Amino acid sequence: MPWLKLKLRADEKHAQILADAFEEWGAISVTLEDAADQPLFETHWDKNPIWSQVKVTGLFPEHTNTDDILARSRELMNLPELPPHEIDLLGDEDWAHSWMAHYKPLQVGRGLWVVPSWCAPPEPDAVNIILDPGLAFGTGDHPTTSLCLQWLSEQSLAGKTLLDYGCGSGILSIAALRLGARDAYAVDIDAQALEVTRRNAVHNGIHDGMHVMLPSELPPDFQADIVIANILFGTLIELAAEIKSRVRPGGWLVLSGLLGSDQAAEVRPHYEPPFALEQRERQQWVLLVGRKPD
Repeated sequence: MPWLKLKLRADEKHAQILADAFEEWGAISVTLEDAADQPLFETHWDKNPIWSQVKVTGLFPEHTNTDDILARSRELMNLPELPPHEIDLLGDEDWAHSWMAHYKPLQVGRGLWVVPSWCAPPEPDAVNIILDPGLAFGTGDHPTTSLCLQWLSEQSLAGKTLLDYGCGSGILSIAALRLGARDAYAVDIDAQALEVTRRNAVHNGIHDGMHVMLPSELPPDFQADIVIANILFGTLIELAAEIKSRVRPGGWLVLSGLLGSDQAAEVRPHYEPPFALEQRERQQWVLLVGRKPD
């Protein structure tokens, strides 16, 4: 199948953050180069780039929404306009052996693993989510997603209803159901993400309890025991009233996708009160979680 090669220019401060995000957004490989196109290293590096200006190149499936990737990149780097970029369509080549080696089973919570379909689960008796890198955001290895999965793994979810606002690959909804939730409502504005969520649910043996839809298709008075929104920083502010209204009294709100304490501080006033939000951090990314008063 053909592939899209997306190359962006970033400064040293944002290069690794952008490369991590590319992987979370569906890239099957990421390469860092300097302005002279001299390769430094590929995905899963162990040090920061040494150049002041870095070209970050991601290899994405053919039908990836590059406009969305560019918009997310602009917001991630806090730019007033889209960053300089190049997009090329590569020929149909067998990339399997060059990228499958990058993806291995990943423990993302207490007794919770994300396992590519070509790998054997390290703990067969654990909760194993079968998920391959693909056309929607959310593979579990990015801090924004792993923070959510870690939190879910710590909860007692039996009989609970979850709303996954901006579901991407559906990984959070699938994890909640596998951990005992009764229902998961996976919503996204991207029709492709909804289709990928449905497909991933089937691959994980989930046939009941998964409800996949556009946000506009939620019933007006619908509320959930847990609402998770792992989306863009600006969108968390824009949709604050809608997201808050979806949490039932006594329910939990989980907000992720925040880069650093500054973004968390900007989001907090839009949710506090009624929520008293606690903060968790991983690799500069922040998760906010709090309970709605009864």
